[in-house]
Amino acid sequence: MFSDFKSKMGLQEDFDAAVDSISNKVNKTMDNDELKEVYALFKQASIGDINTDRPGMFDMKGKAKWDAWSSKKGMSQDEAKQKYVEFAAKMLEKHGARA
Repeated sequence: MFSDFKSKMGLQEDFDAAVDSISNKVNKTMDNDELKEVYALFKQASIGDINTDRPGMFDMKGKAKWDAWSSKKGMSQDEAKQKYVEFAAKMLEKHGARA
């Protein structure tokens, strides 16, 4: 899906289209590891390196998200955008689109 846009759109536009696809089109059947990867790549692409403290021990979901984003530390925002576009395409292919 996103490969069709490469010649017509730049990286930011590809990223925006991929975000829209993940948010609105991909079936909501992704597992936790896939969701963490989407989250981490999105945050790294949008903000850059993690800039918050790790949540406390009772916030399991927050810690998992923090750890996922922290794993992308040092990756450039452009590289994260490209990886997000590629990952979104895989998720669309694997999980299908909502009708």
